[in-house]
This record gives sequence, structure tokens and C-alpha cells, in this order.
Amino acid sequence: MTRVQMRRLTPGQKHRRTIFAVTRRCAKAGKTTPRLLPVSLPAVSCLLRVDVVRCPPPLAAAMGENDDSEIIEHHVEEEMEKKRSRSQASSSFLESVTPSEREGRSGTQSSHRLLAYSDALISIIATVMILPVAHTKVEDNEELKESVQLLLTTKIAVYLMTFLIVTVAWAAHIRLFQVIVRIDDCLALMNLACMMLITFLPYTFSLMATFPEKVLGILLFCACVMVIGLIQSVIVVYAFSRPFLLNEQIQISENQTFYKHHILKVIMRVPIMCLFASIFSFIFFQLSYVLLAIVIFLPYISQSLRWCRSKAIGQVEDTPDSMLFYTYHPNEPLSKERVEAFSDGVYAIVATLLILDICEDNVPDPATVRDRYGGSLTAALQSYGPEYLAYFGSFATVGLLWFVHHSLFLHVTKTTRFMGLLNTFSLAFIGGLPLAYQLTHEFPRNSRNELEAIQISCVIIFFAGIFQLAIWVVALFNERETLHPYVRYGGREHVFMLAKLALYPCVALGTFFLTCILSKFSAPIFHLMEITVPFAFLVLRLLVRVGLALLRLIFCPERPDPRTVLEEEDEETRTPFSALVT
Repeated sequence: MTRVQMRRLTPGQKHRRTIFAVTRRCAKAGKTTPRLLPVSLPAVSCLLRVDVVRCPPPLAAAMGENDDSEIIEHHVEEEMEKKRSRSQASSSFLESVTPSEREGRSGTQSSHRLLAYSDALISIIATVMILPVAHTKVEDNEELKESVQLLLTTKIAVYLMTFLIVTVAWAAHIRLFQVIVRIDDCLALMNLACMMLITFLPYTFSLMATFPEKVLGILLFCACVMVIGLIQSVIVVYAFSRPFLLNEQIQISENQTFYKHHILKVIMRVPIMCLFASIFSFIFFQLSYVLLAIVIFLPYISQSLRWCRSKAIGQVEDTPDSMLFYTYHPNEPLSKERVEAFSDGVYAIVATLLILDICEDNVPDPATVRDRYGGSLTAALQSYGPEYLAYFGSFATVGLLWFVHHSLFLHVTKTTRFMGLLNTFSLAFIGGLPLAYQLTHEFPRNSRNELEAIQISCVIIFFAGIFQLAIWVVALFNERETLHPYVRYGGREHVFMLAKLALYPCVALGTFFLTCILSKFSAPIFHLMEITVPFAFLVLRLLVRVGLALLRLIFCPERPDPRTVLEEEDEETRTPFSALVT
């Protein structure tokens, strides 16, 4: 008996090959081809290893005289046996556990609700840090440029760094619970301890920014991060001691010990760096801030060092299994559902913060209405007209940016670590929209401060939209893994999706330069932009079709009508975006 390794075949290809072989043998023997029953095959490709038995000629002739339908029956039995073996492999662990472990498994539940609670908590604590920035009052006689420069060195820097650090902790939480898919009471309580410390991080960072020369803020921040790392390490050890809590791929893996040691090593890197930062805070505290900044970009630094090592000494295999978790690779998958849930939380909180400012500042005092406006509430509310206009415009901006984000992730099939980082930057600027709302109606008409406030708002909107566009561009480089076929390069929805993502960056950039030229009309131009963009989204598909038709008419006048061309093209013949760029 010899073992032959065949190339990777899909189940459909294997079935067709079997049918072809039976038909050819029947034709040689002069028999009628047996009726082939449909066979239920798995929907995934697998690497097939088959045993080919070399039979003597008499035995082969005898086999040829037998009914060929036995081959089909054997094929069906083989596929059913493979199904049974896969189901037995996934449940073999449950049969090997002790009765006490089975009782423990009955006390577990899915982690979906715990993860939803964690995502909501982290999105709230990351977004509300904009409140100290948005509620900073700038007097009319002060120069906004000088005030913004002062804010950038303190409050805005604190907000951006806090947002990034909290989202780094959230990304680590995602990766941890991609390994752990079920929880029990002990895991739920340890997760609550992690959430308590994560929500305390903004306060420690505020102390660091307010008192940069004091080491207490750095020590508190580093202590929180180290305790979070220790709790996550305990969670990993606890989960691997009860493997039924783990991902199914790890459950059936023969390298569970390697997985556990690798995950613990990755988790403990950040607490160790914070330990060094706390030590250096007593010696040279500027170096402590550098180490804390490295924590944010540690995955990309590690990946760069690993690439340099592979070029120097060659590629080193970590494990015989395919390592999908804690790889430090920019293409490492993140949970798409949790990225969407966190993003939705940020958008919802930002929209809520806008109406809180209206309820707090735009309700007139009864005594003022009685004395100044003669008891007329309508006349009193008319003075708040610009605030209402700024609120509706800001809410429309937040809502439409969420709509673009929703459309993008509707067509994304897999999110990666690098896409998650770009999404974090976009959400950080989304969180700055309450500041833009406050600035656009804070100053007198046609003043220098009003012009600068509107330009700051345009910059915030531009960067919030451009990072969304960057997510799509990154997804295009691995479009077969990350994007739906309709929006890939050359797909039917490709240009329409590009127009959606590019609309806000283009409009914000155009408004910025237009206000520089027509500074006296900066406020009307900005409010006109906020009002017209929603209508532009309504007719965007029509505008895209008209634009494409004009381009075809100008540059390709002899090109046939695309409606006459077959719409369903073979994806294998379509040029990928990454190959086109290369």
C-alpha cells in the first residue's frame, strides 16, 4: 500500500472526479452508467489524503466486473464517516472530562452579553473624556488660536492619549475573548475587576497631564495597567484549566500548552514595560512617557522587529498549528461584531452629548423670560436660534458619518488589527464633534474667532472621514478576504462606495478653503454645507451614475453600453486592487 498526497480539492471537485471516473470505467466495460444520487458534501475545502492499493491484474479485472454503483456507495459512506469523525473530534473533549467538569460546564453561558456590557462601558469612558475639552469657555476678547494651542498641550492631548490607551485595552480584551468563548461566574467577576481598572485609567492620565512633573500620576497609571495584565493572565490560566471555555480550535488542538504560554507571554509584555516606566519615573521621567507611548504601537514595533529577524536569520515557525491569536501581525483578525458594537456606542454617546448641551444651556430662566421678554417664551427662544441650527447640523453630521461607517462595515467580511487602529483614529475625531458644536456658535458673527472655530470644525470632520476612507483602502489590498465581491475593485458597487466614503472629506476640505477665501460668509457657508450634505446622500447614487456616464461618453465614446455586457463576471479573471497598485 502506498500513500499519495493529492492537491487541495473542493468537495465539489472531488465529487465530479468520482462521477467522471465511474462514467469512464462504465464506458470501457460497455455498461450503462449507474444513476448517481446527489451526495451531501461539506462546504469547506480540505486536504485529502487517499490510499491507493496496488491490486494484481486478476483482482482488478474482478473489481471491474462488479457493479460500479458500489463505488458511489463507498463514496457516500466515506463522506458520512468524515462527518462523523469531525463531530466526534469536536466532542471528544466533552467525553473525556470528569463528571465534576461536566457539572461545571452546565454552569457556563455564552459570553455575548458580558462582551456587550464591556464594549458599552469602554466606549462611554473613552468618549466622555471630550467633556472637559468641550466645556472649556473661551472669552470673546481672547484669541481662539492661542486658546487652542493651550488646549492642545493639556486637555486635547489628554483626550487623544486617553482614547488611544483605552481602545488599546479594549483591543486586548477583544483578543482575549476570541480565545475564551464561554464564561462562568468566576470569569465574569474577574472581567468586572478588569473593567473597573480600565475605567479608572482616564483619571490617572488626567493626573499625569495636569501634574507632568509629579511621579504619582505615572505610578498610578502603571499600577493599574500591571494589575490589569495580572488579572488577564489569571483569566488565561483559569480558562486553560477548563478547556470547554475555550475556542473550539484550541479545544481540539494538540498544542494547548503552547497556546497558553504564548498568550501569557504576549499579555505580560505591556505590564513589564509599565514596570520599567514606573522605575524610570524616579530617574528620568521623560523616558517613562516614551515607554508608555511605545505601548500603543507595540504590535507594529514587534512586527517590524520580527520582519528584520526573519530577513537576518530566516523564518522561524512558532507552532505546527496555524496561530490565529496574539500574532502581533497587522492582518490578525479582530471580532467584526465587537468593532461595530464599540463604534456604534461612540456614535450614540457623541449624539447624546450634543443634546445634553442643549438641555443644559438653552433653557431660559423663568425670571429672565418674565422681566426681559415680557413673559413670551417664543421671543426668549428666538435668541437661541444659532445654537439650534448648530445642534441639528452637528447631529446630522454625526448621523451621516455613522451611516457611512455602517455602509462600510456592511461590506467588510473580516476586520484586522490595522483596520481597527484606523477605526480608532476615526472615532477619536468623531468624539471631538461636541467641541466643534460648541465652537461654531460660541463667538460673535463675522469675528476672527468664529472663522477659526468653523475651520477647526472642518478639520475635525475631514479627519473623521479620511480615516474611514483609509479603512476601505486597506481592505482593498486584501479584498478577497476582507470585502464583499460587490465592492471590490471593479465590482458593481465599488464606485458608489468610494463616493460615499469620499463625500465628507471632500466637502469638509472644500468648505475649509472656501471659508479662507470668503471669510465674511464663513458661518453661512458652513451651515449650508451641513444642510446640503444629507440631500447629497439621497441623490448620491444618481449622481454617481450620471458622472460615470459622462466619463464614458467623453473618454470611451465607442464603448458598448454596460447593460449589454454580462454583469456576472468570473472573479478569477478580475484584477485585484493590490496587484493593480503593484
